[in-house]
Amino acid sequence: MGVAEEPRTGVSAGSRTAEWWRPVLEQIKGIGPATWLSYAVLILAVLWALFPGLFTAYDAITGTPGQQLRAPSLAHFFGTDALGRDVFSRVVHGSVHSLSGAFVATAVGLVVGTALGLLSGSVGGVVDEIVMRIVDVLLSIPGLLFALSIIILLGFGTLNASIAVGAAAIAAFARLMRSEVIRVRSSDYVEAAIGSGGKLSSVLWRHVLPNSLTSVVAFSALQFGSAILQLSTLSFLGYGAPPPTPEWGLLVAEGRNYVATAWWLTAAPGLVVVIVVLAANQVSKSIRGRA
Repeated sequence: MGVAEEPRTGVSAGSRTAEWWRPVLEQIKGIGPATWLSYAVLILAVLWALFPGLFTAYDAITGTPGQQLRAPSLAHFFGTDALGRDVFSRVVHGSVHSLSGAFVATAVGLVVGTALGLLSGSVGGVVDEIVMRIVDVLLSIPGLLFALSIIILLGFGTLNASIAVGAAAIAAFARLMRSEVIRVRSSDYVEAAIGSGGKLSSVLWRHVLPNSLTSVVAFSALQFGSAILQLSTLSFLGYGAPPPTPEWGLLVAEGRNYVATAWWLTAAPGLVVVIVVLAANQVSKSIRGRA
């Protein structure tokens, strides 16, 4: 007689994989068409920045003789400028300057602001009062004016403009992070971790910080779009990248003298800025709605 096989216990690898993917699939199913379109717009903008040669064969700096101020067509999607340069090519190649600058600005605000908010919300007392009073002062100053003040100290250029825009966002990140830290610190599992003898630094790193970042990440997406808009504004005013750099705000500034005769010089890059900023705002709204 054969030996009866013992019944198997536990969960198979396939079942464990299905259990792991189920919440991910539920999150994906809950994403609406507008959010999917926003993700597609941001991915396209990133691809422009990383691989501009895949989207255009025209030189973004050197113009073509005899092609000045051509209206949008199949040969030139966004038309050409006064020097015969393809505007679509300049927009595509300029995405690396606008997006990298916005990324640096968002990173500066996120890292410094999150650190200050975590310190203020976790330590409390005099430290909290000092940090929050500084934050209140910074929030009372318009962001663009504060960024201009820093640029005057650091000098012109894309990197300096990015640092200035990021510095202007530190206060908003710090206040949001502080409120999230205070909310999470009052949770039962955090109180239990502290009461069981856990070190404050360990509790902050393992429990408070991860559970406080969701709203901060959503705000980061919103700030990314705002940084693109602010950097474009600074470039338009002449405080960003110098010509002939194909930066989005600078492209709008270069075309303002031809609005009556060549509307596409300002309309095309301006529309790209608006679409990318709206896409970033929609992604931020989606993340915040799932927090």
